[in-house]
Amino acid sequence: MAHTERRDAPGLPDFSLLKRLARDQLIFLLEQLPGKKDLFIDADLMSPLDRIANVTILKQHEVDKLYKVELKPIVSSSDQLCFLIRPRIQTVKWISDLVNSDKVAGRFRRYKIIFTPQKFYACETVLEEQGVYGDVTTDEWNFYILPLDDDILSLELPEFFRDNFLEGDQRWVTTAGSALHLLQSVYGSFSKVYGIGRCAKMVYESWRELMEEGEQRTRQPEFAKVFLIDRDVDFVTPLCSQVVYEGLVDDIFRIKCGSVEFGPDVTSSDKSIKVMLNSQDKVFDEIRNEHFSNVFGFLSQKAKNLQTAYDKRRGMDIQQMKAFVADELKGLKQEHRLLSLHIGASESMMKKKTKQDFQELLKTEHSLLEGFEIRECITHIEEHINRQVSMIDSLRLLCLLSITENGLLSKDYKSLKAQYLQSYGIEHLLTFANLRQLGLLEEQQAGETLTVMESKVGKLVTDKTVGKLTDAFSSLAKKSNFRALSKRLALVPKSGEEYDLRVPRDMAYVFSGAYIPLSCKLIEQVMERDGWTGLEEVARMLNGQEFAVTARNKTDAQRIVLVMFLGGCTYSEISALQFLGKERGCRFIVVTTAITNSARLLEIRAARNVAAIDK
Repeated sequence: MAHTERRDAPGLPDFSLLKRLARDQLIFLLEQLPGKKDLFIDADLMSPLDRIANVTILKQHEVDKLYKVELKPIVSSSDQLCFLIRPRIQTVKWISDLVNSDKVAGRFRRYKIIFTPQKFYACETVLEEQGVYGDVTTDEWNFYILPLDDDILSLELPEFFRDNFLEGDQRWVTTAGSALHLLQSVYGSFSKVYGIGRCAKMVYESWRELMEEGEQRTRQPEFAKVFLIDRDVDFVTPLCSQVVYEGLVDDIFRIKCGSVEFGPDVTSSDKSIKVMLNSQDKVFDEIRNEHFSNVFGFLSQKAKNLQTAYDKRRGMDIQQMKAFVADELKGLKQEHRLLSLHIGASESMMKKKTKQDFQELLKTEHSLLEGFEIRECITHIEEHINRQVSMIDSLRLLCLLSITENGLLSKDYKSLKAQYLQSYGIEHLLTFANLRQLGLLEEQQAGETLTVMESKVGKLVTDKTVGKLTDAFSSLAKKSNFRALSKRLALVPKSGEEYDLRVPRDMAYVFSGAYIPLSCKLIEQVMERDGWTGLEEVARMLNGQEFAVTARNKTDAQRIVLVMFLGGCTYSEISALQFLGKERGCRFIVVTTAITNSARLLEIRAARNVAAIDK
């Protein structure tokens, strides 16, 4: 296999404590509405809630019936209604309509709204405007972090990316800051904080304010360093096809809140099975970070070992058989069930991912990353669009072309855009506008010459505010610098070099040896240098906003690094950091606003009024 745990690797903190804290607070809030009650839950909170407090626990605290919030008239006959929701204006308006409808009907009920992870002023304003502010009680469930696994924590806020990076809505910044503060409160202070990105800087400031307001703890920290990184620092990584096992499972079957539903094509039955994907699944734990080409060999060997273990029963006497049944049989059956599922999943993925279209897709991606045969790549993208192979892959290749080439030539942009709209619908005009706004899909501007830049800068030189000059260069440098960054950080291994995916030499294995994730390479370099010294040019090409702060409690006793991705993190990046940690004898804990991939990234890019891009 690619890599094994080092013996000197530090142990991980117990994150199950975070679940217990969240559950206890939720129970306290439910008990504030004594007696039987019906609970309405936002659809995207149902899976996280099930990980914290399942139906049995809720029933124990007098929750009678559970409903999904569907923004339509309700059928509940209960005299007490409790709403567990995200702080969204549309949902609050729906609740207000329910209350007003009951008033008109002369019906008296008690209403309680529990906002999570926090309550926003705008929602309370809506209640006031709708005339129901005095009829409902409101509260907050400070559910900031959900442990998905021993070393993966999620805020479960997929909207963070769209709201912050596309719409400039910074309301979730304080939520991310509060999540860091919670980790600090429970597991001790951090000695050093590194970061890059505008949002990362705001989250750090928000967390620092909370830290200064609260009481200072002197306990020994369980992890010492934190790295904050914005998703828009590295768009290339989530746009690349994932080829590690867990990433492929996410791309094809869609992992949701740490679990996946395998259909009949995987289970070899007429039923679908929901499976938790974490380190408790020993088969999955051994293959999750492996390149897909290695997985079948491992599963085949595992099956042989399992058969050998079963065959031990032959020739046993009664006492030995009794001991075998008591000690081993249950575990072997469980392992057999999981092995069958992962073999079925691998076969299903193999059918979809070994087709000629996928191989050509990977070849095009690798060529774009290396900067070779760009005209051939554009021809392939045109064929892909015109054959309508995949809407999401077509858009992904367009974005990858734009970022790696620092924008598309005007004629190419117009031609590819027209072909895409003809193939997939005129409604995606707004999608293109959003992608362009964020720098994911841009047209090179012929007028943006040195003369134009000089005139802009010259105008700013007359301004006495020195800081504005730097801001001007940052805004002018907003376009991608992928080629320069790739060369400076050696992100793309030299073509022609042999790369053994069975024994990888670096993090590039997560993309078949073709590319080291920029985000992970940055983290590696900053950790090596203990800051940004020597990386000033790299930081400038990434539009700055980098920082490194040493806190009061200086300690490097623990070799555990917390990495927070603001705007989403891919399973490929998690695998790369796992590899890096095992190479360096440290451990990485990933905290993310949500797990992302190319499909989710580009769905978020699409306008809210446009139908979501379908896989």
